[in-house]
Amino acid sequence: MAKQASSGGKGVRTVEFSQVIDRPVSDVFHVMAEQHVQNHPRWDPDVELEQETDGPIGVGTLIRRRNTRYDVPVEGTMEVVEYEPNESMGTVIKEGGFEMAGRITFEEMGPSKTMVTRSATVPDSIDPELLRRKMEQTSHRIEELFESEL
Repeated sequence: MAKQASSGGKGVRTVEFSQVIDRPVSDVFHVMAEQHVQNHPRWDPDVELEQETDGPIGVGTLIRRRNTRYDVPVEGTMEVVEYEPNESMGTVIKEGGFEMAGRITFEEMGPSKTMVTRSATVPDSIDPELLRRKMEQTSHRIEELFESEL
């Protein structure tokens, strides 16, 4: 099940995509937040991540990004700015001259169901429909990951 939303503001737009995963919140949070650096490339193979700071992911964690989605690879960074275990993770991404905010929330829908909502606030110059389609594609990969491997 997926829910999609898009809203605009002066200079930025927020795109949101929700899905229900048939796993407990703690399992989903572990895969998507605690092990974000290892697993993000599994659902979005165009992005390579490498953690630059030591220790577990939390507020202040710095991650180097390499986005190969387009013709020319783009280097950038991701900083974790919000981290509430089993509830949310927020990041600020800087790449290609843009700054974007990303957020994932985790909501228990029952003993073994989790609503995951991913949102991205991006500059108006980025096509929100393209971003929404990318979120939809990656949501299918996330579902496949949980169904086949976890």
